[in-house]
Amino acid sequence: MFGHSCMTHHISKIGVLPRMIRDMPDRWAVFRASALGDVVLATGVLAYWNRTRDARFTFITRTSLAPVLAGHPAIDNVIALQPDDLYGQNWWRASRRIAADCTGMGFIDLHQTLRSLALTLRWEGTVRRSDKMGITRRIFRKFPLISLEERLAATNVPQRYALALDSTPPPREELRPIIHLSETEREDARNHLAHLGLTKPFIALHPFATHPDKAWPMGYWLSLIPLIERQGLDWVIVGKNPDHLDALDDPRNLTGRTSLRETCAILAQAQALVTADSGPMHLSTAVGTPVVALFGPTSRAWGFFPSGPFDTVLEKDLPCRPCSLHGTASCRRGRECLVTIDPDEVAERLFKTLDLAGA
Repeated sequence: MFGHSCMTHHISKIGVLPRMIRDMPDRWAVFRASALGDVVLATGVLAYWNRTRDARFTFITRTSLAPVLAGHPAIDNVIALQPDDLYGQNWWRASRRIAADCTGMGFIDLHQTLRSLALTLRWEGTVRRSDKMGITRRIFRKFPLISLEERLAATNVPQRYALALDSTPPPREELRPIIHLSETEREDARNHLAHLGLTKPFIALHPFATHPDKAWPMGYWLSLIPLIERQGLDWVIVGKNPDHLDALDDPRNLTGRTSLRETCAILAQAQALVTADSGPMHLSTAVGTPVVALFGPTSRAWGFFPSGPFDTVLEKDLPCRPCSLHGTASCRRGRECLVTIDPDEVAERLFKTLDLAGA
């Protein structure tokens, strides 16, 4: 069904740590099965716990998301689950096997679903959970009170993850996501881009979102491209929805043509990424590339704003925002939150971001 090993080589330094930390396990199994952005946002938290607690981790997630974790210095093992492993009797059996094989580890539930509850019930050791603030988010969506918004905006998702082990949220910059690319992966990306004929600095564009109502209109993206070119910059398009861009027959349209790791390596070569609220937004932050993010149905209160030093968000102040936890709500206003973000406005913010970043 799935292969994994929970053996760890680890020299403990707990003798120099505070007593509160010494009383905690130094090996943990972490569960976060979806989605891409959620798993990426966990990477900085694990690095922080490794620095501050000398903790090491086994990460349990979907096979499709496991590449994000490759090379992470705090992760000893990834338990990669096939889709069929996660449902019904298969998950009940898989959870029993995972708990048995990871005996002696603590368990950190970053997901908090019925599926993770099944795993929690199997666990014999310490169990800790992140603070999803789920009830507060749902109340705020129905009753957008300023006090609730301020409470939600006080922490982002990595800080809420960190509360599984920390009593107070660490600074955001300490939890910034990180993806570890090898020099071979970086060199392969440079060669790939050279093969496409890119000889100038370029901007990466990600015109897609898992939920279409979070996506900027496609025509706006096509209007943004010449604005980028007029500044002497090139561009590539990354993402997984080729049906949306069949009409753009250009070798720089890499939609559906790169793996997850290859996409990360290409983003690492870009001057910036322009994207909607999406998983690649966090991939870009994690490889150190500035982000210009366009937010519509979702907002800062949900905790997913990009956190890089030069990352920036374009959004409209409308009374109907946020209208959805994930961007799936139907809209009676024609997605005004996104269609009123003009390509010229995006270009202006992009070029300002490049100046600030020294790109």
